[in-house]
Amino acid sequence: MTETTHHTVRKALAALCLAACACAAVPAHAQSLQVLHWWTSDSERKAVDLIARRLGEQQVGWRDSMVPSGSGVGAGIVLRSRMLAKDAPEVAQLNAIVVRDWARLNLLLELDTVAAAGHWNKLLLPTVASTIEYDGHVYAAPLGIHRINTLFYNRKLLQRLGLPVPATWKEFERVAAKLQRAGIVPLAQSSEPWQVATLFETMVLAEGADLYRGLFVRRDAAAYADRRLAAALLRLRGVKRWMGRPIQERMWPDSLQELAGQRAAMMVMGDWAKGELLSKGQAVDVDFGCAAAPDTGRYHLYNVDTLSMVGTRPEARPAQEKLAALALSPAVQADYNRIKGSIPVLRQPAFAKMDACARASWKLFNSGAEAQVPSLVHRMSTDETVRDAIVTEVHRFFLDDSIPVADTQRRLGTIARTFIKTK
Repeated sequence: MTETTHHTVRKALAALCLAACACAAVPAHAQSLQVLHWWTSDSERKAVDLIARRLGEQQVGWRDSMVPSGSGVGAGIVLRSRMLAKDAPEVAQLNAIVVRDWARLNLLLELDTVAAAGHWNKLLLPTVASTIEYDGHVYAAPLGIHRINTLFYNRKLLQRLGLPVPATWKEFERVAAKLQRAGIVPLAQSSEPWQVATLFETMVLAEGADLYRGLFVRRDAAAYADRRLAAALLRLRGVKRWMGRPIQERMWPDSLQELAGQRAAMMVMGDWAKGELLSKGQAVDVDFGCAAAPDTGRYHLYNVDTLSMVGTRPEARPAQEKLAALALSPAVQADYNRIKGSIPVLRQPAFAKMDACARASWKLFNSGAEAQVPSLVHRMSTDETVRDAIVTEVHRFFLDDSIPVADTQRRLGTIARTFIKTK
């Protein structure tokens, strides 16, 4: 077990203790649901509070069980531990592959009745609908879609220095050099494992969606020997020179504060970062802008936030079904996603409530399957065990410049071949 894994487990076990003392987000009601999630930033808390209030209006309480992991790794450990201790929450934040894994164990509540009553088959974007189904049944309520390959930039800073928003990595290098000469950190990024891996997957996508899908969806052995994977690894290591010194392991809102405060110019992060900037009083197209990560403008690297209902307490089912139905209501979809930074999962969202970044994201996602690329890091493309192993290997390569690129390619290929794919 790596030191990073030890650290994650320690945080998760601490979170398990906190979960046992979960506080109520709304006043007590006749029914209440404990919700396990990892939404911890200011904007995420506001989005959670919105749902809790709307749920309270239906006489169902929301009891928080928040795991401070930032990426869901700790939340998975906490959920498994609580299942084994027969102390499971009624609701858990799960993403696509993980929904399937828990459903296969018959531990999630089927939501077929709610989906049929709400006509989810007509409401939902088709790709979203496929992420919440397993073996012909619905097992999660989708909340929003995030675009992972987003480049956030301080608009005023770039304008003041007369610099363009880079659309390619070559342009990024030129802009970054000028920013560094001006005493500005070009790229606000953390060395936290999932954040490094998120940056890396956008760099792989920049080498081609066919390569990305071969590596992280199909897990083709030949893809791991591809020279384009070597190029992405080298770029990941090379981009360190544009980050602040020393490169710190910190939570993503802390890095984002560097951008908001004009101490850094750019950041590659999922569009939950937009929600956080908005919560700090920043305005889209005034204080900051959002563009595609370099060389990925044609693609929407996505994850879908969902809530699954844990099926261990039959008496909780009425309240769980109320929450599932609420998640797909047009008002919640519009207001939640505006706060969270994501886009609605609906075929016909309230465009008037979406800013320019959100409208561009929704339009690209809705353009077809070729544009849609499921995120590895955020649990949309492959098994959890493979995902965790790849994140660890990429993080190790990022930190240690002495590791040969070819060695990392071989190790990643071994990971892909070792674990059996499940459907």
